[in-house]
Amino acid sequence: MTGGYGAADILKECTIGVDRGEIAVIVGPNGAGKSTAMKATFGMLPLREGHVMFDGEDITHLKPEERVVKGMGFVPQTHNVFTSMTVEENLEMGAFIREDDIADSIEQVYELFPILKEKRRQPAGELSGGQRQQVAVGRAMMTQPKVLLLDEPTAGVSPIVMDELFDRIIEIARTGVAILMVEQNAKQALEIADKGYVLVQGSNRFTDTGEALLANPDVRRSFLGG
Repeated sequence: MTGGYGAADILKECTIGVDRGEIAVIVGPNGAGKSTAMKATFGMLPLREGHVMFDGEDITHLKPEERVVKGMGFVPQTHNVFTSMTVEENLEMGAFIREDDIADSIEQVYELFPILKEKRRQPAGELSGGQRQQVAVGRAMMTQPKVLLLDEPTAGVSPIVMDELFDRIIEIARTGVAILMVEQNAKQALEIADKGYVLVQGSNRFTDTGEALLANPDVRRSFLGG
């Protein structure tokens, strides 16, 4: 993918991908184009060159809402819950494209995030940062996505909450959902990643398994603090 905002290209021949049931992680320094790559995948950024393929189909020209119908879920880093609505209303909003009974899906979200069941009648704006992230991920799961895009899911949460969120992300992947995640906590994210992409200035610097990237001395020195 090559593209950006206005005349400047933020992404330069950047290639990312994820298979069903896998976790793929995009890491790199600030300003590397990580979130831009995620937005391009979801159709929020026009590409000058390249394609977005989904299940063998070219969806480059589809709008974000059309990609959701195809099976793509996206959780942005901020403003990702309706603060005045209850937890349960947020989840119901996530099922806007569905015409079938959503009760089972809501129960599945509550099994994944038990605290949300406890707080289902509470406005999402009253929750902690970590609980809001759970609502945002749960709402995206309500569309029954084949691939889930997570932009900095652990931003601003404590290390304990981060570990818990990563555990839930692993659980979601085990159900066959492909997960593509941008993450600042590079070391912890690569530990759970099947594959990892290290972006620098909008291009792939390293692409490998999470394990291999963690063991790579160049990656460790430049991006993981030694």
